[in-house]
Amino acid sequence: MNVVHAEAASVGLDWLQTAGPLLVWVIVLSFVFVECALIVGLFLPGDSLLFGAGVVLAQHGADEHAWGLSVVALITAVVGNQVGYYVGRHTGTRFIARRGGKVLNQQNLDRAREFLNRKGFLAIVAARWIPWVRTLAPLIAGAARMDSRRFMLATTAGAVLWVPTLVLVGYYGAGLLDTVPWLKTALVWASVAFFVVGTGYGIYRYRQEMRRPVEDSETATV
Repeated sequence: MNVVHAEAASVGLDWLQTAGPLLVWVIVLSFVFVECALIVGLFLPGDSLLFGAGVVLAQHGADEHAWGLSVVALITAVVGNQVGYYVGRHTGTRFIARRGGKVLNQQNLDRAREFLNRKGFLAIVAARWIPWVRTLAPLIAGAARMDSRRFMLATTAGAVLWVPTLVLVGYYGAGLLDTVPWLKTALVWASVAFFVVGTGYGIYRYRQEMRRPVEDSETATV
């Protein structure tokens, strides 16, 4: 571990060593829950966050953390989708679409609804890999009164395919670069930078969308 610390410090990554895997856990679990449960998650870099978490954990050589985070983040993603489902079940989607919105518009909402109607169970599974649909799917499924047990099974299957895949690909992919330290360092920095910039831009986009008035057409209501 001292060798890892020395290598990290030499390239300006000593703060990662000081922060430790605990910081990765806090960030990942918080963002996964928000992305899967709340509309603001529509604008967060979920896929790159999971991949980047694996890359950063590889800097610590923390196998147990990579696997542990995969399991706990998977559970968090399922719980988040359940929250989104029940929000949709009780409120519908009438407050989502924004008049003139670039992302939160009626067209995107209709596209997501059509995707779920056409593919059903498989759509919930596949939605994990489609960023904006990933957040809208639980709300639409709840508003459409999709069977709760069927939704639970589908969203769990999707989470199993989504979370561990990205975290572990990032972790073991970065580990393969141990023989090329500069490239591994570049990958760590790129992951951190993409997460920070992506989150900042996502929050900005969300605020811009929410400033627009709610779509007042009847088609905005499920």
